[in-house]
Amino acid sequence: MKKTFFSAAFALLLGVLLSLAPLGARAQCVMCKSQVEAAKQERDDYDVAGLNKGIVYMMTVPYILMGAVGYFWYRRTHPKTKAAKA
Repeated sequence: MKKTFFSAAFALLLGVLLSLAPLGARAQCVMCKSQVEAAKQERDDYDVAGLNKGIVYMMTVPYILMGAVGYFWYRRTHPKTKAAKA
């Protein structure tokens, strides 16, 4: 019973936190868009390349964290089984 309640509470909390995440991310999109438009007018390719590298860098951190959490979760829920004795 406790485990089910904890899982449901965690899922609800995670859902609420994920629903609030786009609000902060959307504010940054306007800055990126204005930076790219200004670079297009000035024909400055270096700023656009740097912006693209920054976006890729920011995308890698959440994927690494999600992968680590998934790995440890899998290891915890699927413990190694000892080889059957013949």
